[in-house]
Amino acid sequence: MADRQPTSEYLLSPYRVLDLTDDRGLLCGKMLADLGADVIQVEPPQGNAARRLGPFANDDVRPENSLFWWAYAANKRSITLDIETVDGCILLRRLAKQADFLIESFPPGYLADLGLAFSDLKELNPALVMVSITAFGQDGPYANYQATDIVGMALCGFMSLTGDSDRAPLRLSFPHFYLHGSAAGATGAMLAHAHRALTGEGQHVDVSCQQAVAKTLAHAPQSWDIEGVIIKRMGVFRQTSADTKVRVNWRCKDGYINYMLQGGSVAASTRALLAWLDEEGMGDDYLNDINWEELGYGLVRTEVMERIVEPLQNFFESKTKDELSQGSVDRRILLFPVATPRDLLQHPQLEARKYFRQLEQPGRDTTVTHPGAFVSAMGAAQVGPSRRAPLIGEHNFQIYCEELGLSKEELSVLKQGGVI
Repeated sequence: MADRQPTSEYLLSPYRVLDLTDDRGLLCGKMLADLGADVIQVEPPQGNAARRLGPFANDDVRPENSLFWWAYAANKRSITLDIETVDGCILLRRLAKQADFLIESFPPGYLADLGLAFSDLKELNPALVMVSITAFGQDGPYANYQATDIVGMALCGFMSLTGDSDRAPLRLSFPHFYLHGSAAGATGAMLAHAHRALTGEGQHVDVSCQQAVAKTLAHAPQSWDIEGVIIKRMGVFRQTSADTKVRVNWRCKDGYINYMLQGGSVAASTRALLAWLDEEGMGDDYLNDINWEELGYGLVRTEVMERIVEPLQNFFESKTKDELSQGSVDRRILLFPVATPRDLLQHPQLEARKYFRQLEQPGRDTTVTHPGAFVSAMGAAQVGPSRRAPLIGEHNFQIYCEELGLSKEELSVLKQGGVI
């Protein structure tokens, strides 16, 4: 409960979370689990819907082989429970009475119809923090609308900034809409937890994924507020004023790098890059003669940008990401490589911080590599995944019998009745 004191081993180890979410909210519980909370994934008897999302290990399409599930359910325990049954509701109430957090991603009003609204559970546990993650929030004209990732990313404004200016907007290849909402849910849970620590009172955190993503529109809102400029999608370019843009993304020998040509306060970086081109016999007198120190942000004209594309592209394509990265560090040039997932697995910074973790997985002879903690804690506190994703109902006996006090006979009756 809320008066539990943290241990030195894990940041949130004293606290229990009931996670009733599907793929639209799993990351929220995962983040709390990685901070040490005891997160219990409450699944329908047939298993969480996220278990049916691919890709699957060895292309073996079974609920226990979903890589999506492995990623977002690691560090959690699993019980099965049909909360639409009378006995299921009773059990959830008993669990909620002992919990510190409850996370859910049902449509607005669903839990209320079952007598499991925040107002109902608060009577049992006044300190409970409940996090509701939905596409558009608990109220408003869109509250009961459903949204796939592409619908959500369109309605939050993100897609208007993604893609080339002469083509239709694009969605990022990996679903982001509900992940943003889930991360916002974890943040909201911690803010409510801080309030509870001061007052003893729980809260209902209402997360709108639309609002969560709308807060991430890069510099677009600030550009309008400060300069009155509407940012447009520009592909490999970045808009720097109403009339100017600079190229940001460039192809190199083995991938891509990011470099934004600028003058003014960062003119030294531009000068250093042009000097490097001269060293390689690829310099350009027109570019060398420009007074970069006078060209502040947003003042690189279109004709300059057009003139620099060919020499820079030729130079970048002659070198690898590592060569460009190290050369830029040596010369103090503002350039960095675009890392691929394979690059991340071998990145020296992540290796030094022991970011990736190896976890056992049933049915596999080798361990599975998992991303590690998103924060690092001082002292003895541990963060990050330490336990694989659970099997369906793997912890039913442990939680229902050993912790909640049910007998084996009661557990058997619940299973035969389809409650668990």
